[in-house]
Amino acid sequence: SGVFINEKYFYLGLRGRVEDQFNPKNRLVVTILTMFTLITLYSTIIPISLYVSIEMIKFIQCAQFINNDLNMYHAESNTPALARTSNLNEELGQVEYIFSDKTGTLTRNLMEFFKCSIGGEIYGTGITEIEKGGAERAGVRIDDDEDKRSATAVHEKGFNFDDTRIMRGAWRNEPNPEACMEFFRCLAICHTVLPEGEETPEKITYQAASPDEAALVAAAKNFGFFFYRRTPTTVMVRESHVDRMGSMQDVAYEILNVLEFNSTRKRQSVVCRFPNGKLVLYCKGADNVIYERLADGNYDIKKTSREHLEQFGSAGLRTLCLAYRDLSMDQYKSWNEKFVQAKSSLRDRDKKLDEVAELIEKDLILIGCTAIEDKLQEGVPACIETLSAAGIKIWVLTGDKMETAINIAYACSLVNNDTKQFIISSETDTIREAEDRGDPVEIARVIKESVKQSLRSYLEEARRSLSNTPERKLAFIIDGRCLMYALDPALRVNLLGLSLICHSVVCCRVSPLQKAQVTSLVRKGARKITLSIGDGANDVSMIQAAHVGIGISGQEGMQAVMASDFAIAQFRYLTDLLLVHGRWSYLRLCKVCLWFR
Repeated sequence: SGVFINEKYFYLGLRGRVEDQFNPKNRLVVTILTMFTLITLYSTIIPISLYVSIEMIKFIQCAQFINNDLNMYHAESNTPALARTSNLNEELGQVEYIFSDKTGTLTRNLMEFFKCSIGGEIYGTGITEIEKGGAERAGVRIDDDEDKRSATAVHEKGFNFDDTRIMRGAWRNEPNPEACMEFFRCLAICHTVLPEGEETPEKITYQAASPDEAALVAAAKNFGFFFYRRTPTTVMVRESHVDRMGSMQDVAYEILNVLEFNSTRKRQSVVCRFPNGKLVLYCKGADNVIYERLADGNYDIKKTSREHLEQFGSAGLRTLCLAYRDLSMDQYKSWNEKFVQAKSSLRDRDKKLDEVAELIEKDLILIGCTAIEDKLQEGVPACIETLSAAGIKIWVLTGDKMETAINIAYACSLVNNDTKQFIISSETDTIREAEDRGDPVEIARVIKESVKQSLRSYLEEARRSLSNTPERKLAFIIDGRCLMYALDPALRVNLLGLSLICHSVVCCRVSPLQKAQVTSLVRKGARKITLSIGDGANDVSMIQAAHVGIGISGQEGMQAVMASDFAIAQFRYLTDLLLVHGRWSYLRLCKVCLWFR
């Protein structure tokens, strides 16, 4: 209007005395007045001014308030909060369910080798934070004086261990020195770690895919099996005290095959050739996966090690089992042909590699298990208590053992001594008897029937508890194996009903796919605003399945952050993000809408 209005259009009658809005002699005034007329006319059809105002408000809330909040700035890593979208500000104030990963999200993801079990014997004398918390709940005082540590104790990045029985070559005097030697060799060889820097124990650094792997290799170094060099085909290890006390020799192990870890396999294996030509398969992985592939016999060590695993889990430690298998040349050659074929396949390559790995990862001999401590982040218990007081229900979805997850839940204030727990586990006597018979169909039938009965009885009990004592907190705990059957369409309704009644839910031994399935189940079934928070690539599917995704910029890269809607550096910042920014954004937008009305 301001550009094209002109006196030459005589039929518009613009000569002589004309209103300011149509006066061609003052085009700026014409432009401004016509714009306001346009907005007024359009507002009766589409509230376009409201849309524009809301988008501007949301953008300012993100750019000015969330991104610049010093209460959500992490000084140690120089990481501020980051709003990656401005469309979900108001939904932060309506969140009712939070789905959280454990490692790196609730914990620091700074792994330290803390204890181990070798040949049925526990080594390591430290006390974890979880054990201290359990003792305090029981009213027992535990003194953990640093001055009481022995002279052989070592505390460095990835390693916090104290036991004179196996440090500095003392393992040679133990009842099972051969098992100790195999244990240390497995730690030093079975990995994909890359060494950097000078080839000395004091100055070398390890680049690993996960902090767990780096901690295990650091443990091997401190036990006298120092991994210092890797080539495409060999691993160099400086072994101490093997032939005799004080001896040291550099040994080159030829790496023939690497069967890599993934979330489905839950284990990693290497096939190596010793300098004397001996072929050995070393394997490390989750206890339930390794135990399924152990050879018959050695029942005492298996039973004792399982008890040790439960003990480590109760202390809040992350556990892995180590095993090995001697191979003959004929066995290896026939298997390697199939491995090469699978590796060169162009279709379903990963699936074929997993199938070939199953052929050799069997008849294993258990060496022992490791226990790694991952301490809680600062402020996590207080944050969870605050969110719970706001009526938000928190679910923890983790790949750890049930004992570890339960004790972390206690430490995080998700569960306390007054909480009534409903536990569905695959580690029952009935299921173990079915596993001993070895029929997969029978095992599946027994587990499904057990899950079905447990869900039905627990749901009735939870409803009674809710009506009789509504103030009492309820917690639901289930492992991944049972969850697989509970997510079946026939049982899904009971699973959802029980989960929604409980104040907190802990899912253990779950895969990334199961995390996403649980999140989607609640999102569609409860029809409430859901939020997922995680720090690693294995949490991406869970983050994308929820209404709002939060990524933590931690030790496992930026995959979770890149897939998220908001990024923070620590779990405790959720309090400010939801209860301050979320709440205020929601109220402000509501007031704007009412004002335009």
